[in-house]
Amino acid sequence: MRVRVTTALGIVAATALGLYACSTDTSEPKPTAPSSIRTGRPAIDAGTATDTPLSSATLASRLLSEQDLGSGYAPKPENSSSQHDDVTVLGCPALNDLGGDAATGGTLVFPHRAKAAFTYAGSSNSEVTEELYSDIPGKLSAGTDRIFDAMAGCPQYQVLVGGTAIDVTTQAVTAPHLGQERWSQLLAFSTGGADTVVKQTAIRNGILLLVVSGSPALVDRHLDQALSKAATPR
Repeated sequence: MRVRVTTALGIVAATALGLYACSTDTSEPKPTAPSSIRTGRPAIDAGTATDTPLSSATLASRLLSEQDLGSGYAPKPENSSSQHDDVTVLGCPALNDLGGDAATGGTLVFPHRAKAAFTYAGSSNSEVTEELYSDIPGKLSAGTDRIFDAMAGCPQYQVLVGGTAIDVTTQAVTAPHLGQERWSQLLAFSTGGADTVVKQTAIRNGILLLVVSGSPALVDRHLDQALSKAATPR
């Protein structure tokens, strides 16, 4: 069974496929098996179920900037041509079962969102992308669970991006103890003899959902910093 999508595979693949297009670093280990890891504990709350979600403009003001990241980072221009490539998913029933917007969109389906992507000159072809979403906690939790569980349910599958076939393997990993709920996974992309590993970690803190994707070392380096800025009223 095939599922055609217009931009990417839920919240992960839009970023990961973009990273893959310009990266051939094989220094990171390639994951081989998935498991579902989702943990949570009370933390500083950014809202309750009755709070009004933050606007996209407010979220944009809480994204990390070049100044926050430090030297060596530059904004990554949006690749408008890649957004229009058709993507076909092969061999992943869990993604097939999602259907609707979750399987056909390049981001999580929440009305309030903001995104920033950066390249890092300190490590060849390294990138990091930050996404912020806001909604009532129950919706953020359910939507994120749905995508990460689907990805974790597929240890191996393939995507066709335009005319390019990419083999994908997934592995759920433990996220740092931040926020109230957290999810994290590694995705390995392989095509033409080149491998790329992308890490994605999502943290829910009240009415905020933070998703940081990219080179594993950069995700680990900036996750706490991104959450601190996102959860601070400005």
